[in-house]
Order: sequence, then C-alpha cells, then structure tokens
Amino acid sequence: MSELEAELRGVVRGDVGFGVTDRALVTMDASNYRRVPRGVVAPVDADDVAAVLAVCREHGVPVVARGGGTSIAGQATGTGVVLDFTRHMNRLLSLDPVTRTAVVQPGLVLDRLQEAAAPHGLRFGPDPSTHSRCTLGGMIGNNSCGSHSVAWGTTADSVRELDVVTARGRRLRLGQDWSGAPDGLRALVDGELSRLRTGFPELPRRISGYALDALLPEHGADVARSFCGSEGTLGVLTEAVVRLVEAPRARALAVLGYADESAAAEAAAGLLPFGPLTVEGMSADLVPSATALPKGTAWLFVETGGESAGEARARAETIVRAADVVDALVVTDPAGQRALWRIREDASGTATRMPDGTEAWPGWEDCAVPPARLGAYLRDFRGLLTAHGLRGTPYGHFGDGCIHVRIDFDLLTEPGVARFRRFSEELAELVVAHGGSLSGEHGDGQARAELLPRMYGEEMVGLFERAKGVWDPDDLLNPGMLVRPAPLDADLRFSVLPREPVDVAFGYPSDGGDFSAAVRRCVGVAKCRTTSVSGSSVMCPSFRATGEEEHSTRGRARLLHEMLAGEVVTDGWRSTEVRDALDLCLSCKGCRSDCPVEVDMATYKAEFLHHHYAGRLRPAAHYSMGRLPVWLRAVSRTRTAALVNALARIRPLAWAAKRLGGIAPEREIPRVARRTFTRWWERRRGEAAVGSGDLVILWPDTFTEHLSPSVGQAAVRVLEAAGLRVGLPPTLRLVRSPVGDGRTVAMDPLSVLRGRGRVCCGLTYVSTGQLDRARAVMRRTLDLMEPVLETDAPVVVLEPSCAAALRTDVPELLHDDPRAARLAAKVLTFAETLERHAPDWTPPRLDRPVAGQTHCHQHALLGDTADRRLRAAAGLSGELSGGCCGLAGNFGFEQGHYEVSTSCAEEQLLPSVRNAPDGTVVLADGFSCRTQLEQLAGVRGSHLAEVLAAGLEGAGDQEGGGAAPTDERGRA
Repeated sequence: MSELEAELRGVVRGDVGFGVTDRALVTMDASNYRRVPRGVVAPVDADDVAAVLAVCREHGVPVVARGGGTSIAGQATGTGVVLDFTRHMNRLLSLDPVTRTAVVQPGLVLDRLQEAAAPHGLRFGPDPSTHSRCTLGGMIGNNSCGSHSVAWGTTADSVRELDVVTARGRRLRLGQDWSGAPDGLRALVDGELSRLRTGFPELPRRISGYALDALLPEHGADVARSFCGSEGTLGVLTEAVVRLVEAPRARALAVLGYADESAAAEAAAGLLPFGPLTVEGMSADLVPSATALPKGTAWLFVETGGESAGEARARAETIVRAADVVDALVVTDPAGQRALWRIREDASGTATRMPDGTEAWPGWEDCAVPPARLGAYLRDFRGLLTAHGLRGTPYGHFGDGCIHVRIDFDLLTEPGVARFRRFSEELAELVVAHGGSLSGEHGDGQARAELLPRMYGEEMVGLFERAKGVWDPDDLLNPGMLVRPAPLDADLRFSVLPREPVDVAFGYPSDGGDFSAAVRRCVGVAKCRTTSVSGSSVMCPSFRATGEEEHSTRGRARLLHEMLAGEVVTDGWRSTEVRDALDLCLSCKGCRSDCPVEVDMATYKAEFLHHHYAGRLRPAAHYSMGRLPVWLRAVSRTRTAALVNALARIRPLAWAAKRLGGIAPEREIPRVARRTFTRWWERRRGEAAVGSGDLVILWPDTFTEHLSPSVGQAAVRVLEAAGLRVGLPPTLRLVRSPVGDGRTVAMDPLSVLRGRGRVCCGLTYVSTGQLDRARAVMRRTLDLMEPVLETDAPVVVLEPSCAAALRTDVPELLHDDPRAARLAAKVLTFAETLERHAPDWTPPRLDRPVAGQTHCHQHALLGDTADRRLRAAAGLSGELSGGCCGLAGNFGFEQGHYEVSTSCAEEQLLPSVRNAPDGTVVLADGFSCRTQLEQLAGVRGSHLAEVLAAGLEGAGDQEGGGAAPTDERGRA
C-alpha cells in the first residue's frame, strides 16, 4: 500500500480504491482522452472531501471531481485522485415546492430530481440527453443545457447557491453579491471591469472559458453563477441549491420536415418568437428508420406546452403553419412523443458510427453560434469538413445555435492525429468568425481549452489564469483543463491499443474483424448506467441490481480496453479483474439493441472466457450447465428421466449435485421430460394430417426437446391448424444434396449416409465461452441442415435465446462458413412464421389480458412486432414488461448469482405478474423466464404457442414434462 493510499484510508470514511479495477474504470469519460489515476475516493460528505484535498495537497497529487463520467471534452479524467460522487453523495436533501427550490448533492442523477419534482408540477429546466445518468454536480461543472434551453436556459440559470471546498480547505457558500467569494476575487474583477464588459460574445450557449462576467455588478456579482462551467478547476462542489420551474400540464411535439439540414437550421431562429420549449434538429443520417417521421431529410423537433392538450396542440399547429416545411407531424400522445424523443437522444451514440460503419469521434461536439447565423455556419462547416476529407453529421440544439457532431477522425495514426489538430485549429477560427463559442454545452476540457486564445485573445485567457490562481493557487484541481491546458492531441485513449488485430474467435463483422474496434465502440455515453428501466428496454440489468460501475456495460468495456492496453490491467486474457467484472454479465444481449452504438457485451464475455480458460480447469457450472445438451441427451438415451427427477427431489442428493455442479443452493433442479419432444413427434407422425400449405422446419431446441416438450407439441398443433406442413431437421448427414422443390424435402435414395446426430445452436457453449466446442457443434448442425438449406422452408425456433444464437452467434462464430449465414437467414420466430407463411389464418379469439416479459434476446435481436400483432389478433390485450427475468440461461443457476438474479426479476417481471388481474394469461416464451416465474413466484408462464393451442377447439391432451394444470392466471 502506498503512503498516499494509507493516509487517505486513515482519514476518509468513504471508499478508497487504489486497485486495478478501481483505477481502470475511470481512466476515461465520454471523450477521446485517457488518463490513468493514482486512485479513486468515494466521499460520504464534505468532511471527506476536505480530508482528501488536505492529503493530496500535502503530496502534490491533483484531484478531479467526477459525476456520471459522461463529459465529452476529457475533464472527468485525471492522473491523481478521482472523487466519485455517485456512490454516496447522491441524495436529494430537500425540495420546497413553495419556493421552487431543491437542495441536492453533486452525485444526484438528474432524473431522480425530476421524479421528485414531478408530483408538484415542477422540474429542473436543463435536461441533457444523458438525463438518466448525468449528475447535478457534473451539470454544474460543465454548465450543461439540454434540449429545453430555449425555454429554461443553462444550468447556471437554475443555480441559486453552491457549497464548495477550495483546494486549500476553505468551505464557501457561493451566491450573489459576492457571497462566498475567495479572497482576491473581487479585487481582480474590479480591476478588469472594462475587459469583462466587452470581452464575451453575446449568444445563449457561450459555455467556453470562465464566466467571469457573471461577477459584474450589473449581473449581481453572482459567484455561484460564475462558478458554473468551471469544470472542477476552482473548487469541489459538495451541495447545491437549485431553482425549479413549472412544468407544462400538457405538451405537444411538432416534427417539421425539411429538404436538408441547412434549410432546417435557417428556419430554427424564426420559430423562437412563438415561445417553443425546444427547437432541436437532426438529419436522416442519424435515424435508423424514418418511417415514424414526416417527409424530408432533416427535421426540427419543436415542443410546445399548455394548460391542456388542446392548447399545446394549438401552439404546435401555429408553428407548423408559420414554418416553411416539406411535411409536418404533430404528436400529443405521450408515448408517441417519448418514442420520437428517443430517436433524438440516442443521436449522441448513433453519431459515433457513420452510415457505412466507419468510426466517428467527439472533439468538436458542441460549438455554438448566434442562432440567426446557424445556416451560414453549417454551410461553412460542411465546406471545412470536405476540405479535410472528413465526414460528420450535425444535429442538436438548432434553436440555440448549438451543434453536436461526431467526425470520422483517424485518431489511430500520426497523420490522422495531425489532421485532427489542423482541422481543430481551422474550425476554431471559423466558429469565432461567426461570433460563436468553441463550447456550447459540454465545456472546453482538453479538447478545446488550448484554442481559447483564438476566441478570447491572450489577455482574457491570462485573466482566466489569474482567476484560477485566486481560487486554486497550488493548481491542485483538475490541472490541464481550461487554463494552462494540455495539448488537444495528447493523451488520446486510442494510442495505447494494439495496432495489429487481436487473435479472436468471433468474426466481429461490424468491426472489420477487429476486437479492438469492437471494444472501441463504447464511447462512454453511459446509457447502461440508468437506474430504472423504461418501456421495453433491457440494458443493463446487473448494473441496476448492484449500482456498481464495473457491472455496467461501460465499466466492462473500460476494463476490456485497459486489458488490451496492458498498462493498468497487465494480465491480458488471464485478468481476474476483467473476469470478475464479466461474471455478473447476464449475457442478456440488451446492450446490443439498447446501447446507441450496439456494444455486444455478451459476445465479448464469451470471447474473454474462451481465452481466459484456454488450457485450464473451468468453473463447475461450465461443465454442468455449459454442456447441458450432452447431459440431457444422455438421460434421454438411457431413458432415466424419471430416475433423475426422483433423485433431484431427495434433498441431500440434490444438495450434493448442486454443489458439485456449481449450482446455486437456492435453486431447484428443473424436471426432465419423461418423453422428449422428438419421441412424441415420431409417435404421432404417421397420424398427422398433411396440410397443403408451406413446409416449415420446427427446430427442436434443447429446452423444448428435453424440458418443455409441451411447447413444441403446442406449436405443431397451431402450425398445422394454420395449414402449414411441419417437419423436423434431419438427424442423418448425407453426402449428396436431397432433391427438393422448395415445398418438399424428398431424399435421394442413392444418397450415402455419413453419420447421425441432433441439431443444436450451441448456445450453452457460447454463453460459457467454450467456443471451440461451440464451433464443432455448430458445424455438425450445418452438416445436418444442408438438405433444409437447399429448400425454401423456414426454420421455426420456439426458444428466443436459441433463435438469437442461430441468427447471430452461429454466423459470427462460423464467419468462414457461408452455410451459417444461409441458416441464419432462414430462422423465424413462431409469430413471424404464422405471419409470413399463413397470413390468412385467424387465431382463436381468447379475449384475455396478458402479463409477463418480452424475452431479452427477442427484444435485442429478433424483434416482437409479429408477436404483438398475433396477440392482438387473438384478443390478448396489454403490454409485456421490459427488463430481464434474471435467470438468463445458466446465469441465475450459478453459485453466487442468486441475489442478482432475483433482483432483476423483482424489477419488472414479478411485479407485473403479481399485480395482474384475475384471468390474466402469463406469457413467457423463454424457458428461463418460465423457470424464474415458477421458482420465485409459483406461477407457470406459458409460451404463446401453448396459449393459442389451448384456444383451438378440441385441443387434445398435451403430454410432456412439467406441464402442470393451471388456474385462470396460469398458477401451477
């Protein structure tokens, strides 16, 4: 233990972390920069903050305050001690609806304040797109704004008083009339009144530099306002009194379509006299699908408020009439508005990839110009991009003249970094020529501080340095930011990554086969750090369960980044720190859809486990559950299901089996079906009616085959009722292809048999990182499936996790085998099959409400649009919840995971079932989801196929394992 760490542990009551994981998690924020800290401290109060500053001052170690770590200019990173305020100093201390003020700690997430204020009809005005994870302290440090700044201004406009601790330990309460000003600050301002009155551009989004003009007497000598935007360089915030505003009772959203972004930009300023709440702009390059938007290639999102929905709509329609648009849409439905706003908010992540998949980066993320000059500035900006051979898609706060953009800088090579510098210097000149500010929202940090003399001149920047000296004479707080800055092209986070591709198992097709590029996807916007799930979203259940950064998608990506860098994490693939962080990843795949840049941590985890355990003994669960298909097939071949089930009910034997297999002692061992699905199929095959419709191949996944054959039986009944002809995959491998016309799979009698086996997607091997075994299983499956691949028959997969594996894991792991992509293209869900191949079939009318949860893999990779339509056609009303059931295949069964697993289930799934009215159908298409419901709530969920089969007239007895009689609510 170092002397610094020992002293901090002796005086701090909060958490002191100098370990590999602690440091690796905060080497980066959401910027292009990386710095390795000495350690991390999570203080519990202002006394802790003062103690840290005293120790660090004695050792000459710099201190950086950090909130959500979503800063885009590098100001939340440092080489000394990082103060993490999100762990303990994250409370709302009070809220007074009469005075419309709230007292908050710096680590409070903005959405938590908004939730507390909403019942009083109030809200905090500024709302960055990171509102679900950014903190009030970070917003004050950067003077954040958000989409509603045209109505409610910047964070500085909402600050009343601030409690800060200076680098030398003074505790000040900042406010107006010089309240809390450090010694010497007033004298400094009094000597520079003329410069302060003339040296700042007039525009709504001037965030760059220190706000020393707030100290002018005509501005109330507001020390608190002047402190905003100082990026942690003047003092450490410990408490804030903030102003709340009255929220409109109703809102409407007008989406205005324009021919191009310049037309939208030029129109924005003309809408301000109508008093909108937002005037946001974005173009088609950032929209995954424009089907929900009006015609055009660029749009303005203009929100209006009112005392009633009618008043809000009337104001929106007035704006539509006044705007010269190609097309327009007015939305008053709150759900519809949220869906549209989600498109805009995700732009901060989606902009990180160009339409062709090329990487794009921040650095010039938020320049601002007077709104009336925005159109002209954008044309010049586009011209500058072209001159440098760069691309970027502007979007953002058009009503305030503030533009966000990520640019496809090459930050991996020396020539690319040199071009980054040249472009930055020329763009700074262009912004200044248009009367703008280098930063219009996110602060200067390291990205722009070096160029502040071009905006303010050397004398004003010299005044900034003198102000920094008054507050922090020892340059202890966040050095290298704002004044005496580090070069804008130093400390780039990409410079430490390997230059040659890393040898990996998966193909990473979206990243050019480069694992480093896959890890670089995480830019730190931290959407995975949300503490509550909204709508159908899933990511990131383990973070919501633990609240620890290392269990977020971003935290794991940071550790993988440092593993590749080899400076902090030095053991490479053998790293125990990376292994432990990935241990609580549920492999739910939620990040693949919910992360704006589609980080796929489940795949990265499988990759890591593959290398980590290469040539080594694995955890017991990898052998017991990772090789589950092997064990279940052995039970089936030996006809010992009844014996296995009986032994599993004997407590001492079950305890020993679970201990030996690495299974959580709290779990019950699922019952194995006495008759597998395929045995049932073979018995009734000769009796089955032959339909005249399309042939479909029903995939007998491991769970349906051995644990839930009733699901397969139900699916066969429904598919045949819909007129389809059902077949199963071959179990014999042939030398020659079969004869087929797309409707039949007639085998050539001259074909020579090469072997027999069962198809398997390899899911359990992938999830435990047994990728060599997974590839062998997948190749065997492709051999067996070759006759099917020669036909037009779709492959119907009932288990969502297996369907997801076939669509993504198989082609990405067997990227050298073209058959894998062909098989993936054939995979359909149960609902998709009925919709595409039996479009005229009408399901039985059930007219009952539903509860349950959309399977996380279906949410992330398959989509549930067809399921929604099928449920609606059957009269199954209501929405399924989001989140993850928490069992997630082997995850919830493994020792040490039970608490997190149940926490995930309690987030949405279990409450939705418990609160469902009588007569509700509990839907759960995944075996894991059904098992979690049964073991934690005593409820038997049903696959949609089972529900529809039960509704068919004359439904027969359905044999199989574990299908217990149920009451109206599906309880066993």
